[in-house]
Amino acid sequence: MVRGPLNPLKIDNTHVTDAYWKKNLQYLATLLSIWFFVSYGCGILFVEQLNRIRIGGFYLGFWFAQQGAIYVFVVLICVYVQLMKRLDRQFNVDEKEENAQ
Repeated sequence: MVRGPLNPLKIDNTHVTDAYWKKNLQYLATLLSIWFFVSYGCGILFVEQLNRIRIGGFYLGFWFAQQGAIYVFVVLICVYVQLMKRLDRQFNVDEKEENAQ
């Protein structure tokens, strides 16, 4: 049995496979764009504007540069996992079904 995100034995239609990967790439592009904006934009480009705000004694721009981008990245990983689980169920290629067989 072939392992991977799409099992060719389940899906013969290349249109369905293309739709799956297109949606996956849309998720990736969106989430990586958010991460880029937070890490580069908030940590470097907008740091002076954000440093006008203090949270817990630290400037917000400094916080984004040091910690915020990492926290956002971890949250985006969790969001991606949930999106992919939903996409797998939508295209009927979720792992639960494969493991049950």
